[in-house]
Order: sequence, then C-alpha cells, then structure tokens
Amino acid sequence: MRYISWKRLLGAVLVLGMLSVNTSYAKTTQQNIDDAKNQIDSLQQQRDDAQAQVNDISDKKDDIEEDLSGLNGELQNIVSSMNELEANIAAKEDEIDEAKDDLAAAELRCEEQYEDMKIRIQFMYENSNTSAWQTLFESTSIRDFLNRTEYIAQINTYDREKLTEFQEIQQEVADKKAALEEDMEELVALQEEMQQNQNRVNSLISTAQTNLAQANEDLANAQENVDELEKKLANMIAYEQQLEEQKAREDAARLEAIKQQEQEDTSGVVYVPTDSDLYLLGAIIQCESDGEPYEGKLAVGSVVLNRVKSSYFPNTISGVIYQSGQFSPVASGRLAYRLEAGVNSACLQAAQEVLNGNITLNGLYFRRNNGIIQGTVIGNHVFY
Repeated sequence: MRYISWKRLLGAVLVLGMLSVNTSYAKTTQQNIDDAKNQIDSLQQQRDDAQAQVNDISDKKDDIEEDLSGLNGELQNIVSSMNELEANIAAKEDEIDEAKDDLAAAELRCEEQYEDMKIRIQFMYENSNTSAWQTLFESTSIRDFLNRTEYIAQINTYDREKLTEFQEIQQEVADKKAALEEDMEELVALQEEMQQNQNRVNSLISTAQTNLAQANEDLANAQENVDELEKKLANMIAYEQQLEEQKAREDAARLEAIKQQEQEDTSGVVYVPTDSDLYLLGAIIQCESDGEPYEGKLAVGSVVLNRVKSSYFPNTISGVIYQSGQFSPVASGRLAYRLEAGVNSACLQAAQEVLNGNITLNGLYFRRNNGIIQGTVIGNHVFY
C-alpha cells in the first residue's frame, strides 16, 4: 500500500501535462516494439522447431546411409561368394564330364573283356569234343598234359578276375559320378539360394536409395525453411532495433520531463509488499535481465519499486508490471512462461534485496543501451 500527499498529486498533474505531448507517440512505438518482440519470439520458436525437424531428418538420413552402406557390403559379399560358387560349379562340371568319360571307358573295357571272354568260352566249347584222355595221349608227357590243363584253367580264372575287376572299376566310377552329381545339385541349390538373397538385398538397396533420395529432398526443404525463418527473424530483429532506437529518441525528447518525475520526493512513501510480490518481481527481473550482471538485476528491481512509489505509476508491484505498454515480457508472454517455469535463485535474491530497501538508483525507466539516451549504463541496459 502507498500513501500520497496532495502536494505530490499536484506536482504529478503538472508533469503529466508536460508529458502529454509525446505520450501517445511513445505508447504507439512501445506497442510496435511489443508486437515486434512477440513476432521475434514466434519466429524463434518456429525456427527452433524447423531446426529440430532438420536435425531429425538429418539423423534419419544418417541411419539410411548407414543401412545402405551395410547392404552394399552385404551385396558385395554375396557377389563374391556367387563368383566363387560359379567357379566351383564350373570345376564340378569338369569333374563330372571327366567322370562320365572314365565311366564310358570303364564300361567299354568291361564290355570288351566280356566279349573276349565269350569268344574264348565259345572256342573252348566248340572244341570240347577233345577228351581228357585224348589230351593225355596227345601230350608228349604228363608234364605237357598238366601244362595244357593248367593253361585252360588259368585262362578261365583270368577272364573271371578281369571281368570282376572291370565291373568293380565301372561301379567305382559310377559311384564317383553319382557323388559328383549330388555335389552339383547342392551347389546349384546354394546358387539359387544366393540368387534369392541377392535379389532380396537388391530390393532393400533400391528401397533405401529411394528413402535416401526422399530424405535428401526433405532435408533440403527443411533447411530452406530454416533459412527463410532465419532471414525473417534477422529482419524482425533489425526492425525491433529500429523501433528501440525510435523509442529511445522519443524518451530522449521527453527526458527533461522524465527527470522531473525522478525528482519527486518519495522518501515518505511506504510500500508494504504482498505475499506474491517477491515471486512476481523476481520473474520480471529474470525476463528483463537474465544474463546481465547482478547489479543490473538490482537496477531492474529498483526501477519497479521506484515506479510503485511514484505518483505517475500504479501503486502496486503487480500494477506497475502489468501496466499497458510498459514491460514487453508481459505482452510477449515471456513473463507468464517464467511464472510457470520458475524463477532462478539470483533473480529471487535480487528481488528480496530490493523489497528489503536496497534501491540502487533513482531511475524510472531503462532500455537497451544504444548510445542515444544518457543515463546509468549497467551491462546492456541504460537506466534513466
């Protein structure tokens, strides 16, 4: 609560008359500044969202490229294995052809041996009318008889052994040929499986390449959106700076009247803070001077309390802070966000010091320092 004498009220009326000439222009410029700040906040949010989309698309593009690299490596291994398999199939075909030739040769030799044996058997059969006694009588000796008999037996034994040998060779070659053909079937089946795998990988590569092309297009469009927003943001920031300079010139033009406001004697004014004042004051200090030195935070809080005690402004902290066209964080919504998100300890400490009476300057206004207004410069602000 604030107590004001009638003399102070009279002085206030006189000073307000001096200020009335430029007040409407100042309010218009401040409204334009607030609108520009709102648009800057909106553009910054849009830019951040667009940049997040760029980052998301870029991450997806990296994943696709990594998958594509892996698929290309897999395809390379498949092609290498298929080339090796084709070489093995060709070699196996040569072995099968060789086995076919060997089998044909063995069958021929077996057939020839069989035919020779038939001829010898037929010869012996046709001459079988010679009896053993006749063979004995025709022999010059027992030895000659035995030799003739043994010769016939040896021929029969030889024929049987050779026929058996050739039959075994024929079977061995046939088994080898069958085994080679079985191996060939397995190689062909493996080749078909690899071909299917190659087709699968080629399909995945084609899909990945399509996705990558789309991701590159999306990334280019998203980056173009970011660049466009950056351009708009830069233009709006430049426009807001122009408005700030215009407002500073307007304040400079009425600086004499402002100084008279500051000369008002408020030593007898007593303000009793409410329970909510500390948090609200800390929030506006953080909105206006976050990143500024602690001295600058105290100065922002001092301006608010100086206005509360002045007869030219509302007589409560909430009234001063929410006064139309005065604090841009109110119009932009940053104050509401800060009240919801929380106030940091340094700004709360500065607010508490100011409420306890640590008023560091007499100024009623502050702006971004651009060299137009003469006053107390603290950090990036000038207080006047």
